[in-house]
Amino acid sequence: MSFTMNRVYTEYYRGRGYDFTLTSSTAFDQKWVYGRNIFDTISAVVDEMFGNYLSRPNVKQPLLTQYCDGRNVSCPNWLSQWGSQSLAQQGYTAIEILRYYYGESIYINTAEEISGVPASWPGYDLAEGSSGQKVLQLQEELNVIAGAYPALPRIAEDGVYGSATRAAVEKFQSIFGLPVTGSVDYRTWYKISEYYVGVSRIAEGI
Repeated sequence: MSFTMNRVYTEYYRGRGYDFTLTSSTAFDQKWVYGRNIFDTISAVVDEMFGNYLSRPNVKQPLLTQYCDGRNVSCPNWLSQWGSQSLAQQGYTAIEILRYYYGESIYINTAEEISGVPASWPGYDLAEGSSGQKVLQLQEELNVIAGAYPALPRIAEDGVYGSATRAAVEKFQSIFGLPVTGSVDYRTWYKISEYYVGVSRIAEGI
């Protein structure tokens, strides 16, 4: 759940130009087959845990958790299915197993509600004169990116798309090879999202 919710929350594929949120391949995400038979015991566990995901302090996004089976595929220092089983046999609790692999700061969080698949794109271009929550989100993400790219100016986080925000957007577009328009279209929005996720190291779960 944590892995899937991270993919959805960070809009991993949309930030790379795709028009979908998740694949249906275990090579990339998780496999789901409509109408496939299930086991009642597994179904009960899924219902119980469906809203749970892994968090770190002061990080909004669910942690990107990855694992392998630990037999057919080796993944040193990553959680593995058989490695987890071995720790459980030694008496480790679920949270102790998770912290063994992901560090002491990790904890199990619970979503208040899971409904639909959200998209951060506001549905229209942001430009000088725009205002509101989406402009504020844009400003916050640009400032995080500026921490890793000093050429990008820091701007006030006031939710108002003024000349300083326009200049920061133009600089971002220039640095990352986008048409320099000073406005945020779909492509620029998701390119900013992609670099925000990368700079804040959310995608790696660190």
